Amino acid sequence: MTIKDLPLQTFLDRLASGSSTPGGGSAAGVMGAIGAALVSMVCHFTVGREKYAAVDAQMRETLVAAEAARLSLTGAIVADVAVFDQVMAAYGLPKGSENEKVARSAAIQLALKEATDVPLGCARACVDVIRLSASAAAQGNLNVISDAGVAVMAAYAGLKSAALNVYINVGNIKDEAFTSSRVAEVEALVAEAEASVAQVFDAVRAKL
Repeated sequence: MTIKDLPLQTFLDRLASGSSTPGGGSAAGVMGAIGAALVSMVCHFTVGREKYAAVDAQMRETLVAAEAARLSLTGAIVADVAVFDQVMAAYGLPKGSENEKVARSAAIQLALKEATDVPLGCARACVDVIRLSASAAAQGNLNVISDAGVAVMAAYAGLKSAALNVYINVGNIKDEAFTSSRVAEVEALVAEAEASVAQVFDAVRAKL
């Protein structure tokens, strides 16, 4: 059983414990996955309904994309734990000789890069969910339209949380080209999301 398969209460208990994993990275994945699941919920309440026949095809496409995003985000929950273990293993390598120090440093840098790319992937998936929530909010069944609003807010929380995990890891990476590219991408993702989230929230609020 992987961490994503744990009962909710068990996951929360572990999150609250003194253990390093799961941590904020896994929590970001959970928040994004919740957003994706809620988009899917809105789609399921919309497709096949005569009242929403005009948007049926598009909502079916949204459903497929939301489920793909949910799969990616639940994968990020597991990946965050695995990459943290990789970082810790690298820091635990021997450093008695110069050769060992060089090898350890290289392993640490590689692990930190992996630990940066995992939350960056989570951030990308969260932005996908934010985009999909706009479709759900615009065309979804009005009986569950508030869930489209919750979806966008959950995905936004996941995005900003994933961004923090990118920032903390790049701070210890020596490859400036790598760090610059990752920071630029995550900041572009956040900038794109800011306006979209507000628009979706307001669109949902107007329908309530």
